[in-house]
Parts: sequence; structure tokens; C-alpha cells
Amino acid sequence: MLTEKGLNYGNLPKGLLKFHKEEGRAKMPVEEHLLEGAEYAKDSEGKVNLHFTVSPEHEPEFKKKLAELLPEYEQKLGVRFVITYSQQLKSTDTIAVDESNQPFRNPDGSLLFRPAGHGALLRNLNSLESDIVFLQNIDNVVPDKLKPKTTSSKKVLGGVLLSVKEKVQELFDKINRGEVENSELRDFLAKELNTEMPSGATREEMIAKLDRPLRVCGMVLNTGEAGGGPFWCKNQDNSVSLQIVESSQFDTTNESQMKIVKSSTHFNPVDVVVFKKDLQGQKYNSLKHVDEQSAFISSKSKDGKALKAMELPGLWNGSMSDWNTIFVEVPAITFNPVKEVNDLLRDEHRSS
Repeated sequence: MLTEKGLNYGNLPKGLLKFHKEEGRAKMPVEEHLLEGAEYAKDSEGKVNLHFTVSPEHEPEFKKKLAELLPEYEQKLGVRFVITYSQQLKSTDTIAVDESNQPFRNPDGSLLFRPAGHGALLRNLNSLESDIVFLQNIDNVVPDKLKPKTTSSKKVLGGVLLSVKEKVQELFDKINRGEVENSELRDFLAKELNTEMPSGATREEMIAKLDRPLRVCGMVLNTGEAGGGPFWCKNQDNSVSLQIVESSQFDTTNESQMKIVKSSTHFNPVDVVVFKKDLQGQKYNSLKHVDEQSAFISSKSKDGKALKAMELPGLWNGSMSDWNTIFVEVPAITFNPVKEVNDLLRDEHRSS
């Protein structure tokens, strides 16, 4: 299974492993994303934009496989795929330290820099020109029998996003005409955008809360899977808003916090749709909406030696903490990740 003499799975990215067998052939996750994209990301001209972030060493094989697959799927689905790629920027890597907080050095004496977690991918997202982007892990795919429920859920999230965006646009138009009182503005932020402003907030501060990137996050019932959960959080400006919080962000010595964590019912399976442009159609600079204080230190090892590594604020955690946020419960069947090979034995990944 692992070496070049066989399936070579030890050297392939997860997107190119064979997950599902249907119609007499084995399908890879990248194929499932082609099928999903054709269902909910097709424009009026039949074009489907898909973007994959891959490691440099895997990009050539990714491109080769997709070049082989695209003619067949474009003919079968009646669409035209536009595939783009990016890599996690080396400039976002962070220096590692040893247990004494001294720079960790490789055997040749050079400093060790490590990828700074999925928060580094905010730069990749920021560079995309599309106004609406669906975010999903490569391994969260299903066979054809479950695709209708999955794609229907994606359409709901996208519909909620557009509905809220239209309401924000209508309110801004009224603000520009001088037709909105501060009380109406405060109520809109609370009821539509889940943001409670402090009593002393100025009109300008409340308008600034409206003029932010927007995201709608699918939430599934928590059945014991690891993942970030939905919580109300107090921000540095004393406003209160919805946030996705990872376990590493909690103070485990705080009894009241841990009581809240243990009673939580849902979590986010990286099922997010975002609107990246402002009311004038210009891209927001997402890097200005990051909570830099939510970076954290993780414990890792290299060559048998313990090290500490700093990770940037998580992509859907601290990196999007200053986004307007909506949570929507989605069916649990939409969450079917493959984190280890035995996950493929679950009924959800069986073709029949």
C-alpha cells in the first residue's frame, strides 16, 4: 500500500488516494470535489471554479491527474472546470524553539522553520478574486448516494449568505439616505449579525461592524468528533459576537469555561461559505480582520527531539474573528471526514 512497488500511498496527498468504488471504478477525493462543484458552484455559463491548496511536492501529480480526469467529467456533467492552485506561503513559516525556548536547530546547525498551521492559508484565500468562496477539507467527501443531501446543504448555506448580504446592502442604502436611527442599527447588528455592541458604542463604530467580510458556517451536532465549536465571545472592544473556538483556545484551569465547553452541543466541520467583497465590489483585506492575540504555541517533535512551534490564528478561528458570522445547523450526514484508513469502512463511505 505505501511504497512505489504498490499503490504508493505513503507518498501521495490525501486528495489522490482512492476512497470510493462506484460503477466499477475507484474514485479519488479530487473527483468527488469535481462532482460536488458541478452541483452548487456552476455559473450561468456552465463554468465551475475550483481552487486547491497543495504542497509543492504534490502539485505536479495533482495537475497530471486532473488533466486526465477533466475531459471525461466535463463531457459527463456538461460543464467547464477552471482549476487553480496555491501553496502555503513559506513566508508564513515560524521559527521553532526547544524546551528551553532557544532556537531549535537542524543537524547541520540551521534554524528550523515550520508551517504555521491552517491560519497561514488566509493569505491564499485573500488572493482569490471570487466574491463567494466555499471552504471545505479535501477529505470530507461522500459517495454519490449521499451527494444530494450534501449539495443541498451547501446551497442552503450559500442562500443564507446572499440573503444576509442583501439585508446589509439595504441597510447601508438607508444609512446613506439618513433614514436609520442608532437604535435600529444596534438592533440589526444583534438580530441579523449576532453582534452585541457595548452601550457606549458610537454610530461610526456600529457602521464599521456592518462593513466587514461575511461568513456562514455550517454546524453539526457534536457526537465526539474533534473540531472547533460555536460560542459567544467577548471581543477586545467589549462587543460580543459569534466565534468558532478550538479546544486549544480554552483556559483549562478556568472551571466556568470548561463547564461551558462540556455542555456545548455542536461543532464546525470546516463547512464555511464566505463573501469577500464590500458594498462597492472591492475585496476586503482579510488580514485586517485577524485577532493576532489568538496565535498559540503547539508541542511538536523533530528527529526525536521535543520542540515548540507557534501557529498563526486558525483560518476559521482567530483569522476570521472580526468577520460577521452566521451559524446554521446542517445535517450530520454532511460531515464524513477520512482522518485514518478505517474511516473508509463507515457506512457513509460505502457505495451501497
